[in-house]
Amino acid sequence: MLSRCISVGPATFGSEYWGRRPLLSRSDSLPRDFGDLLSASDVDELIAERGLRTPFIRMARDGDLVGRDCYTGPAGFGAEMPDQVDSAQVLAQFAAGATIVLQGLHRLWPPVIDFGRGMVDDLGHPVQANAYVTPANNRGFDAHYDVHDVFVLQTGGRKRWTVHAPVHRDPLASQPWTDHRSAIKARVGDDPVIDTVLTPGDVLYLPRGWIHSAQAQGETSIHLTIGVSATTVVDLVRAVVDELGQIEKFRSSLPMGIDLTDRDETEAMTAKAMAALVAVLRDRSADLGAATATRLRARFAEQTRPVSVRPLRTIGIIADLDAATRVCWRHGLVGSVSRVGERVELRLRGRTISFPGYCADALYMVARGDVVHAGALPGLDTADGIVLIRRLLREAVLVPAEPPTSGVAG
Repeated sequence: MLSRCISVGPATFGSEYWGRRPLLSRSDSLPRDFGDLLSASDVDELIAERGLRTPFIRMARDGDLVGRDCYTGPAGFGAEMPDQVDSAQVLAQFAAGATIVLQGLHRLWPPVIDFGRGMVDDLGHPVQANAYVTPANNRGFDAHYDVHDVFVLQTGGRKRWTVHAPVHRDPLASQPWTDHRSAIKARVGDDPVIDTVLTPGDVLYLPRGWIHSAQAQGETSIHLTIGVSATTVVDLVRAVVDELGQIEKFRSSLPMGIDLTDRDETEAMTAKAMAALVAVLRDRSADLGAATATRLRARFAEQTRPVSVRPLRTIGIIADLDAATRVCWRHGLVGSVSRVGERVELRLRGRTISFPGYCADALYMVARGDVVHAGALPGLDTADGIVLIRRLLREAVLVPAEPPTSGVAG
C-alpha cells in the first residue's frame, strides 16, 4: 500500500523522507488515484445509512470544534442512543461552512480497513485513518502540527496546503502543538516550505512536527489522512525502564525524611540511581533486551488489530472441517510458540493457550503463516490435525484460507 502513496522507491523514502522531511507526490507519478477508498457517495452513505456515532464523527469550523449536540441526537424507536449522527443537522452545519471529520475509518469502512492493514505491514508502525470533508473555500483547523506522521490522500476536489518547518521536531504524544502556540504563530509568518494545491490522486507526506494548514478551493474537498504512530527511541527506553520494575533494588523506597525540594539532596540520589542503572544495563543487557522486545511486541499488539473474523462463516467451517480444509494464521495477530516442560504454549495478547508437546512442530508451522490443512501437519496424524485446527479456528487464531485466484495479478 505504501507504493500507492509515494513517488519514490520505499528504500529512498525510508532513508531520505521518513521522519525527516515532507514528500509531495503528484497523481501522475503514482499507480492510481484513491477513489476506491472514499468517494463523495461513500461519505453520504456513512452519514446517512451507517448509524455513525461520536467519536467516529466530528465537525469543525474556523479552527474550532462544533458542539456535538449540533449534529447528533437519538435515532428514534429502537435506537435511542443520544450521540448518533443526524444527517439533516450535518447538512445544515456543512452548508454553513463546517468541515466533516470521519474518524477511525480503519475500523469501520472496508476499503480503508484493508488499506490501513497494508500500511501497517509496509511501515511497521500502527496506523489510523480519518477523512476530512471541507466545503468550498473553507477550512477546518488553524495552523498546527500533529504528533504523528501523516499521509494526506486527496480523493476529491482541491485543497491548498501550506507547510512550514517545525518549531519542535519529532514531538511526542505528550507534546501537543498547543504547547507552542506563539512559536507556531511566528513561524507561519515565514515563507512556507510547501505551498501547493492537492488535486485528486495527489499525496502529501508530513512527518510529525511539521506545521500545516489547509483550505478547500472552489469545490468540496475530500481527503483521507493516514496517521502513523511512530514507535520512538523514547518508547524503547520506557520499555527498558518498565522492565527495571522486575529488579528488587529499583523498587525500593527512597529514604524516610528526604526533602525532595532540596536540589542538592535530590541530585545526589539521582546520581546514585543512575549509577545503579548504568551497572544493570552493562551487566544484564541481554536479559533486558529480550524483555524489552517482549514488552514492545505486546505494545504493538495493543495498538493494532488483526484482520476481523467472520463468526458465522467460521462456525460453518468448523462444522464441515476435513483433512483438506485450507486454513492460515490470522493476518496481523501477534503471537509466539514456545515449549514449556512437556507442553507447548501459544502466547497471544492477554491469553495463553496450552497444547500437548507433540503439537509443537505443527504450531511452529502454523505460526509461520503457511497455508495448512489437517492432512499435512508435521507430527500429527489427520485426526489429531483436525482437532488442532478446530481448536485454533474456535480461538480465532486461524482463519479460512482464501482460494487461489486464477490469472495474472495486475
